[in-house]
Amino acid sequence: MRYRLGIDIGGTFTDFVAYDEAGKALRAWKNLSTPHDPIQGIMTGLRSFGEIDDISGIRLGTTVATNALLEGKGARVAYVTTRGFRDVPFIGRGNRMHHYDLAWVKPKPFLQRRDAYEIDERVGASGDILSGLDEAGVEALADRLAADGVIEAVAVVLLHSYLTPDHEIRIKQIFAERAPGLPVSISYEVLPKWKEHFRSSTTICDAFIKPVVGRQLGSMRAALDQQGVAAKVVVMRSNGGEMSLDAAVAAPIQIAVSGPTGGVIAAKRTAEVLGLPNLVTLDMGGTSTDVSTVVNGKEKFTTDFEIEWGRPIQIPMIDIRTIGAGGGSIARIDTGGMLVVGPESAGANPGPACYGRGGTQPTVTDANVVLGRISAANFLGGSMGLDSDAARRAVAALADPLGMSIEATAHAIVRIANNNMVGALHTVLTEQGLDPRDFVLVAFGGAGPPHVSDLMTEASIPRGLVPNFPGQFSAFGFTMADARVDRYRTVQLNSRFFDRTRAENAMTALVAECRAELAAQGHRDVTITRTVEMRYLGQNYELEIPVDADRFDDGEVATLLQAFHAGHEARFGFRLDDDMEIVNFLVTGVAQTGGLSLPILPDHDGAAVAVGTRPVWFDKGWIETAVYRRDGLRAGHTIEGPAVIEESASVTVLDGGKMLTVDRYGNLMIAVDDTASVA
Repeated sequence: MRYRLGIDIGGTFTDFVAYDEAGKALRAWKNLSTPHDPIQGIMTGLRSFGEIDDISGIRLGTTVATNALLEGKGARVAYVTTRGFRDVPFIGRGNRMHHYDLAWVKPKPFLQRRDAYEIDERVGASGDILSGLDEAGVEALADRLAADGVIEAVAVVLLHSYLTPDHEIRIKQIFAERAPGLPVSISYEVLPKWKEHFRSSTTICDAFIKPVVGRQLGSMRAALDQQGVAAKVVVMRSNGGEMSLDAAVAAPIQIAVSGPTGGVIAAKRTAEVLGLPNLVTLDMGGTSTDVSTVVNGKEKFTTDFEIEWGRPIQIPMIDIRTIGAGGGSIARIDTGGMLVVGPESAGANPGPACYGRGGTQPTVTDANVVLGRISAANFLGGSMGLDSDAARRAVAALADPLGMSIEATAHAIVRIANNNMVGALHTVLTEQGLDPRDFVLVAFGGAGPPHVSDLMTEASIPRGLVPNFPGQFSAFGFTMADARVDRYRTVQLNSRFFDRTRAENAMTALVAECRAELAAQGHRDVTITRTVEMRYLGQNYELEIPVDADRFDDGEVATLLQAFHAGHEARFGFRLDDDMEIVNFLVTGVAQTGGLSLPILPDHDGAAVAVGTRPVWFDKGWIETAVYRRDGLRAGHTIEGPAVIEESASVTVLDGGKMLTVDRYGNLMIAVDDTASVA
């Protein structure tokens, strides 16, 4: 078995990339997704591959958990908590999304209050058991929920269980004995950290999607078996690592943001090869656009994530910001008579009007077809023809009431979509104190490269990069992903009275958990990194500080405290002489599994040759523009804009004032050409 396969299930297309480990070659393809049953889209793509017996492993990015959370289509959850704390999920936080919007309605948890149950037990703030668990009460509750048959999953969140989890673990055991058909999520396994609202919300979300994920991944494995696929199948975690299907079913919240991670992984690996330290990634698909950063060669992680405002999910994940701007984003005139684009999307069915599948509403893809940026005859390498007349009719429906030409309206749709994406780029760059001029814009997704030149100009990013297989770049990233496990736990320690034994025990336990989970996945060679979250006494937010070892001798503690002082001064411009607190311990284990050799492109033996020309609309109107085939380009080729570079799953639009160079790996490097006239 020689092929390592990455599969990315998107809202519009399902993308595939196969890496030939023997021949060191890559193959990419895609087909339309089947939103009602994503497994069909996977099976269609595998059948077109044809070499199923030669697949050594499949890495899958799935939206099953994401969609269940976004659409609110999950299980009916029972919430079990310490007596007196049943309303924590419903109280939430005291802030508001919109301070002055009197019509704003606070989102509710994925839970009905009548399904919240209290149990007699109590663990103190220091971890001491103040009152034992009422096991008879738990048994009666388990019997009742099993008999009623309406509850589909259970979330258990007991007070201070992140310090002493005995009662939560026992409740899970009792449910396994008396209600074995009910999946149980306990907060100690999902999020063993303090702050009750975040812990309860994350655990409830895990329980909410557990039956849905279990059914779909189970059906997927059954379909693969029926197709004769014996390869190992893993799912991408939100942190960019992989996990087995069984592990994903047991902890589905870990795949809440599974799909978009692949593009960041692939961008990071590309940056390593090219020696580019700072990247901002833009993954524009059919439904949405995801943006992220790689700074000094490292992707950014976060636990500050909300699937919807007021519904936090505090698991480690690559920091990716998503907006509703994709090729399928629908353009419309709002009640004020203004042209707006998105966030509603035409999706895969019916899709943009130009797909000829019954869609009539104008989308960004339709606008690009009208402007000549996307060729109706060469979409997906010619395997899927587009209806340019349908695109024009859809855009004309907006042009007439706006009193504009069809082309001007299409250009306005593209400009508005670009503006939405520039806003997303600003959230990960300038709003984080990062200078866009220090970054390279990596544009991928099938819809990203047509906008890369415009976004470079509008976001003041001087260099752009369109990688190989941009339309399947996330699936490409899956083939390079490593196995990764993050473990974390709240352990409060004070710098003045530092409990060395407690710190060492916590760190050693987390390291052991990381190694054990990776070993269960078949990985033995594991790299461990350790960090702690610290703050000055009385502060409410923490900084992550690296730790070099499990042992906390006097020298290590002194180094740690000085590192926090320096980190705080670098971040906020000052340091204090106050006591410091360690709040959380974090350990990451990584097993390298995704190494591959990128194919080298032959050097060119002459200037790049255009395959033809066609009129393309730019800011100044129609311009007869040279068209190139990407598979005809070689290392060292240069192209001056305006130009269009077509490939099977995307098209790169190069405006005037830009210069494109092909590097030795086939990436398209774009830079501002100061000597050129702007189209």
